[in-house]
Amino acid sequence: MTEAAVYAAGAVCWRIVDDKPHVLVIHRTQHKDVSLPKGKVDPGETLPQTAVREILEETGLRVALGVPLGISRYPLMSGREKIVHYWAAEITEDAVNASTFLPNDEVAGLEWLTIKKARAALSYERDVEILDTFQALVKQGVLGTYAIIALRHAKAVPPFEWEGDDASRPLSRRGEQQAASLVDTISAWRPRRIVSSTAQRCQSTVEPLSRAVGRKVVTTAAISQDAYENGQADVREVVGRRVRSRKTSVLCSHGPVLPEIIREISLATGTPAGSYVNNASTLDTAAFAVVHLSRTSPASGIIAIETHSPRL
Repeated sequence: MTEAAVYAAGAVCWRIVDDKPHVLVIHRTQHKDVSLPKGKVDPGETLPQTAVREILEETGLRVALGVPLGISRYPLMSGREKIVHYWAAEITEDAVNASTFLPNDEVAGLEWLTIKKARAALSYERDVEILDTFQALVKQGVLGTYAIIALRHAKAVPPFEWEGDDASRPLSRRGEQQAASLVDTISAWRPRRIVSSTAQRCQSTVEPLSRAVGRKVVTTAAISQDAYENGQADVREVVGRRVRSRKTSVLCSHGPVLPEIIREISLATGTPAGSYVNNASTLDTAAFAVVHLSRTSPASGIIAIETHSPRL
């Protein structure tokens, strides 16, 4: 991010109404316009975290992010550039029923519209362009998605400073801070399953996330570095289970194992090998790749991959 730019994040919130996808637009009170829900990044926030928070504040809807839809850039009257990142976000009936929205000084009303009607209602062409990207997913039949989040463990105590076996090597102080900082960002996708290598540094990385989302950590040596180096890893079985479940999950593993995890996701979904797939596995400690897959068309391959680096 640059100091000159103003960063924001939002989403195309969608649900199926009468067998058709409908999207949510907001009628803003002061601006007297119609737009997609979004808002500026607060200090210390990540973009996914901002998107989830702003949607809740503007619409009363608690969402889980889906596929990234692109970036909107436009100049502000101050001369600074505004850069807005968007995701798709499926809205469940439970979320609609639990919404706490009331008209206020910022948002006068919410409206669910078909894509065609939303294109006509939106006040800004830049919002229409994001909506067009969303519509492309609809036409491809891959609207409903889930994600496999491949996470490299946080910074660990160096081997030369540790006298025990490598699998018991703990996180460093910085690693503990990284693990805590991951929680709000990864929670934006609402993982349903957390799987970790048996190594202590991996388990400690996902423990704060486990507590925050209320999901127990499942450990397996099949994606551990020791098993990988000894030729005893079974990445295919672990990834296959997650693909078959069609639920968003986190796989916390090691730098040498991550390329195998990404490769097995590609093989399980029939995705052609490419640089964008390979690059997603080259991650620093506490960084992660969000691999988006179709829930309804499993053979359609990887829909999108986004990578996120740690803030610390």
